[in-house]
Amino acid sequence: MTLESDEKTLIEEKFKPKKFRKRQYLLQEGDVCKYANFVVKGSARMFSVNDKGQEHIVRFGVEGWWLGDTESYTQGTPTKFHIEMLEDSDLLQITWEHLQELIAAIPAVAATLKSMDKQSFIASQKRIHTAISMSAEERYEDLMKSYPSFILRFPQNMVASYLGISPETLSRIKKNALNG
Repeated sequence: MTLESDEKTLIEEKFKPKKFRKRQYLLQEGDVCKYANFVVKGSARMFSVNDKGQEHIVRFGVEGWWLGDTESYTQGTPTKFHIEMLEDSDLLQITWEHLQELIAAIPAVAATLKSMDKQSFIASQKRIHTAISMSAEERYEDLMKSYPSFILRFPQNMVASYLGISPETLSRIKKNALNG
């Protein structure tokens, strides 16, 4: 869909650019997520910490992806997650209210968000299926097929956390894959 110039101007007015440094938190547990964040440049991880202090990465965010806790953002509730920037990053941020204004004013925005929601649901469903039905080796292979850059871009301990395995198990899987 092609946007009119006044629609483009309205979108630019509603999104605010924000820079984050590596290791800076975009969101911490207990905060309310006030913005949906589009990653222009950089990367981040979204994770929770259990009672034993172990981190569990639920997703990464890279260029062209959205970041935030959807439940907290849409419901105004405190988040259970942390979002930490893994690189110096440039984001575009929009409040829930401004997003609703864009949806009401620009049909292309509403259609795009509907499509994005569908893709997000499919990705979440696939991630749940992978986590509960695949072996550690199969989860690693699936990650290599779906997001091969993650293996090179993110530290091994973070990739292991994302896969729900120990760093030692990931090392063994990678070694076996090289020797296999």
